[in-house]
Amino acid sequence: QVQLEESGGGLVQPGGSLRLSCAASGFPWDLYAIGWFRQAPGKEREGVSCVALRDHTTYYIDSVKGRFTISADKAKNTVYLQINSLKPEDTAVYYCATTYCGSTYLIAGDYWGQGTQVTVSS
Repeated sequence: QVQLEESGGGLVQPGGSLRLSCAASGFPWDLYAIGWFRQAPGKEREGVSCVALRDHTTYYIDSVKGRFTISADKAKNTVYLQINSLKPEDTAVYYCATTYCGSTYLIAGDYWGQGTQVTVSS
C-alpha cells in the first residue's frame, strides 16, 4: 500500500545542482516522516536528511548542511531534496524512505523507493 518513487537524478558537473523528487502515498501524511538516503559504490548506505510531515522539522548530516534542502508538498504528495554545489563525493544512488525524524535524529523505517542515480563528474 505504501508507495515511494524517486526521480530527478542524472549526470551533473561539480558545482551544479539537482532537485530530487519522492512521490509518496499510502500512509497518513501528517503522522509520518520521509528521509533521503544514499549509497555510493563500495560504501554503506547513509542517511542524509529527513522531514517530519506534521510540523516540517528537518534534520541534515553535517556534510550536506548548507548545500542540501529538504521540503514537502502535501498537495502533490511529494518530498523534494534540492542539492546545490554538488561534489564528486555526492555521487551515489539516492533513496527516499519512511523514517522517524527529529531535529537531531534520522532513523530508517520500513518502506523504500527504488532509487535514483546521481553522478557528479567533470
